[in-house]
Amino acid sequence: MSAPRIEHRLAVIAFIAFIATVGLTACTPPPSYDLILRGGTVYDGSGTAPYVGDVAIDDDTIVALGNIGKATAGVEIDVAGLAVAPGFVNMMSWANESLIEDGRSQSDIRQGVTLEIMGEGNSMGPLNDAMKEQMVSLQTDIRYDVEWTTLAEYLEFLELRGISPNVASFIGAATPREYVIGYEDRPPTAEELDQMRALVRQAMQEGALGVASSLMYPPGLFADTDELIELSKVAAEYDGMYISHMRDEGAHMIEAIDELLTIARVANIRAEIYHLKSSGQPNWHLFDKAIEMVEDARAEGLQITADVYTYPAGGTGLNVTVPPWVQEGGFEASLERMSDPILREQIIREMNTPSDEWENMFLMPGTPDNILLVGFKNDALKPLTGKTVAEVAAMRGTSPEETILDLIVEDGSRISTVYFTQSEDIVRRAVSLPWVSFNSDEASLAPEGVFLQSNPHPRAYGSFARVLAKFVREEEVLTLQEAIRKLAALPAQTMKIDRRGELKEGYYADVVVFNPDTIQDHATFVEPHQYATGMIHVFVNGEQVLKDGEHTGAMPGRAVRGPGWTGNKQ
Repeated sequence: MSAPRIEHRLAVIAFIAFIATVGLTACTPPPSYDLILRGGTVYDGSGTAPYVGDVAIDDDTIVALGNIGKATAGVEIDVAGLAVAPGFVNMMSWANESLIEDGRSQSDIRQGVTLEIMGEGNSMGPLNDAMKEQMVSLQTDIRYDVEWTTLAEYLEFLELRGISPNVASFIGAATPREYVIGYEDRPPTAEELDQMRALVRQAMQEGALGVASSLMYPPGLFADTDELIELSKVAAEYDGMYISHMRDEGAHMIEAIDELLTIARVANIRAEIYHLKSSGQPNWHLFDKAIEMVEDARAEGLQITADVYTYPAGGTGLNVTVPPWVQEGGFEASLERMSDPILREQIIREMNTPSDEWENMFLMPGTPDNILLVGFKNDALKPLTGKTVAEVAAMRGTSPEETILDLIVEDGSRISTVYFTQSEDIVRRAVSLPWVSFNSDEASLAPEGVFLQSNPHPRAYGSFARVLAKFVREEEVLTLQEAIRKLAALPAQTMKIDRRGELKEGYYADVVVFNPDTIQDHATFVEPHQYATGMIHVFVNGEQVLKDGEHTGAMPGRAVRGPGWTGNKQ
């Protein structure tokens, strides 16, 4: 056959193949998904510039991003003009009990939080019988039976009960100590330390994210650096991290940071500082040195990060105004000491004496006017909610010190308290740091039912919305894409959580849609029970839990495990 005929035949075959391909393409239907978010401004969590595009979801997974053209879905939502982002991570949540009471997690879901990280200092497991009894005895407004023993069983308990957000937890460093030693102020024996390490190992294999210390509160404050190193070494075996409410956030915060960096170096572990701040006006100047220490450590190769809440006041118990020795042996023992007239004189003397031995939260706020009482257990004392220690002392005709001790004894609880000790400028500086993520350091609540029996810190309702409203839109401390990176991808990557924190194909469909021009926190210290607004839609594992700003009642939240989990992958 001549060359021209061969070329002609090949051309005919190629044309027929082209026509066949066009025909097949014309007959192939466009892809179909469960859900498409159409035309939003997509912030994928990487910190890069956003783009206008679509997000497609099948079941619990993001399956397509960008311009997906003629694809169809069972549900399509027009989100043009709105920001579409990965769900936010609450790096330090106290939703442990509030999720038992109300799994909807309303105050956080309405800010876009899709993952609650728990376990600061003390975790909800592992528990022995004595710890279970104490947990019940210390319950205040929220009452529940302790139906679990291990930390994994607690997370599974929440999941089976029904929760809207995902949940994960560290094992509190004080929890194995209490399990083995109780509230004694002494180092563990070699055998006891082995038992504590075994408890950490079990928790890590069950999916704990690492070891979390809170070195201001008993029994955690009784642990020395060597003990924390040993527990952290176990967590490091499972690629976990060490995270800490440091031993001092005031006059000795530099020494406290040095302790954290020592633990990170010796245990060869990633480490994070809980709610990074410098407390007490005389100590504000230390913040620059603290930042320098962390950044030098990062330059050295240590993986050090931090998180913050976005307010100039912190919240904890009223009992942190008394010296640590009062609390040895547990809470009931502390009440006996506060009630003893002779010991009471000594306690009051030490409350008024600056000390290098403990972080004195009676002196640090400067005046009792800066100590706000927000949560009581005793119904007779609940009318004092929202008053300062100074106001209650004046009402009772007693000194502020006597008033504090009387209130703790009468209430039979640590009494939730807000302390005004921080600087707005330091908060702003901390928010701007690229290695800092965000937390609420609060429960997840609703302005209804049992939650109205006490006043939380406003960060319960506003910490994350405040990032986007105050520090992005109003003050321009952060760009929106950087804020979203720090709200979602940074914490997920820091804790090595699998396939969450970013909008990527194959990642779990934790997705939020909000209006960056209107998102706003409304909670105040005087009226904290106010939802943030401007969050439009929230999806957790592909299921919509917030629709047009209202909770759907859906509870698709799951227990999320750390990198050391030895179970089946999620």
